[in-house]
Amino acid sequence: MSNPFQNAMTQLARAFSVQSFSQTVIDQLMQPNRQIRVAIPVVMDDGSTRLFEGYRVQHNNWRGPYKGGIRYHEQTDIEEVKALAFWMTLKCAVVNIPMGGGKGGITVNPKLLSARELEALSRGWMRTMHDVVGPKKDVPAPDVNTTPQIMAWMADEYAKMTGDFSGAVITGKPIENGGSQGRGTATAQGGFYVFDALREKLGLPLVCRVAIQGFGNAGSHAAELWTRAGHVFVATSDSKGAIYCEAGIDPKKLEEHKKATGSVMNFEGSTNISQQDLLVCDCDLLIPAALENQLTKENVGQVKARAILELANGPTTPEADDSFFERNIPVIPDILANAGGVTVSTFEWEQNLKGEHWSEEDVFKRLKEIMAREAQNIFDSALARKTDLRRAAFIVALDRLETAFVNKK
Repeated sequence: MSNPFQNAMTQLARAFSVQSFSQTVIDQLMQPNRQIRVAIPVVMDDGSTRLFEGYRVQHNNWRGPYKGGIRYHEQTDIEEVKALAFWMTLKCAVVNIPMGGGKGGITVNPKLLSARELEALSRGWMRTMHDVVGPKKDVPAPDVNTTPQIMAWMADEYAKMTGDFSGAVITGKPIENGGSQGRGTATAQGGFYVFDALREKLGLPLVCRVAIQGFGNAGSHAAELWTRAGHVFVATSDSKGAIYCEAGIDPKKLEEHKKATGSVMNFEGSTNISQQDLLVCDCDLLIPAALENQLTKENVGQVKARAILELANGPTTPEADDSFFERNIPVIPDILANAGGVTVSTFEWEQNLKGEHWSEEDVFKRLKEIMAREAQNIFDSALARKTDLRRAAFIVALDRLETAFVNKK
């Protein structure tokens, strides 16, 4: 499998081939400012003590405090977290919010832990990291397999360790713990605003057939949003398999089916297919909303979608990017398409610091303005430079980062 950090560096080099930047800026962006690895001891339910490996990578803070999620996954490692932290730096610059890039994780399958073990692990991560995070230093958030409850445990542990009860150390918390309205659906909502701003420009039909890889938080919300807007949700997947239904899938009924059976598989009226079949199924818009390295040189030639919108981080390898560009299949890149999550996280941080609580209507109004504006900005940049949307997004971000670097000197 491709090394995600190497892929990120290849994406950076692709952007440099279109526009030149200061060598000092390039050199500093190619390495994180700081990499932290910790051992987290947890007393398990059987009385034994188990050590888990945790990470925090602080990539760049020229534009503001480090910002980025914490993921719990058995395949999480330092190379993946480095790539995700780098993408966060670019993502925050793309949507022009006052944050830098960071990312964290623990190598664990959280489904194998009890609720008590999960709480102990989450509090343990914050205990080992409390001196390197903080509202003005580094503001973590949820990511793959982490929840508002986990963020609440971490915020509470930080408050116990430091005496800072503002809640601004971490975002994605439950509403009652200082969370923001709209945070749960923000990633998908931001992606939809980008799609809505670009659909016509990319030559997509008024009614799109949409396939979504991953029926988790982002994917399930995306299914509801696109369906509500009149599009046809034809395929999706989870860790156990995938389904396809040409006539369309009702996302609410599928949610009920998944809760009852534990999977999207065998949903009434649909056909079970493989994960790979989903990526190459007949659709207008393909939304990868799972993990990285899904669209590769091995399967890119079989993709039938007319456009890709990346709700996941790093789902398309650089080789696949080049192939899509040659075939005139636009890829709306992750650093734009899924930046709604970090944007509303930043709103939550701002509300916590100011002691305010904004309505969902106000949150989404602000989010739509940002996502639509930057989608247009990146589309115009791609058109002017005769390049793809990812390179255009990188150039927009790098311009802003270079300006921040110069201003900090």
